[in-house]
Amino acid sequence: MGNGNLLLRRADITTLRVDAIVNAANAHLAGGGGVDGAIHDAAGPDLMRELGERYSGCPTGSAVLTGGGRLPVRYVIHAVGPRWRDGDHGEPELLAQAYRSAFTLASEHSCTTVAAPSISTGIYGFPIDLAAPIAIGTAVAALEAPGTSLREITFALFSDADLEVFARTL
Repeated sequence: MGNGNLLLRRADITTLRVDAIVNAANAHLAGGGGVDGAIHDAAGPDLMRELGERYSGCPTGSAVLTGGGRLPVRYVIHAVGPRWRDGDHGEPELLAQAYRSAFTLASEHSCTTVAAPSISTGIYGFPIDLAAPIAIGTAVAALEAPGTSLREITFALFSDADLEVFARTL
């Protein structure tokens, strides 16, 4: 795909050795459950401390960057996806923008390898059948962007069912 590879894996994102991982964060950057909680737990308290010192929040569709704490990565990119309401409140566009923001930050920080979860498809309720094409399309565009440093984007998916949806979409 473009300048690199797009990979799909059923994996715990906190164990992957990449330059950056994308966190499915909330707008308050306050930590939470799911992927966000797992990343905060694995990274240790320095992650929350850095978030609190550098940012006062992050709007839906945007992303911010921190160090990786105790994770085997240089950076954690905290992307805020939308809560699903009914699809008529800009949710698809906001999800695409969250991924674009994350992949842009990764490239701006010279990352070549990035792992991302399926943003907003957990407790935020975004239907994975609708989210997967947005995630994959945005990743392909990031790999094809002129001048990008990105060479590999891995979607680290929580379950076999999620992996199957992403594989079918790809």
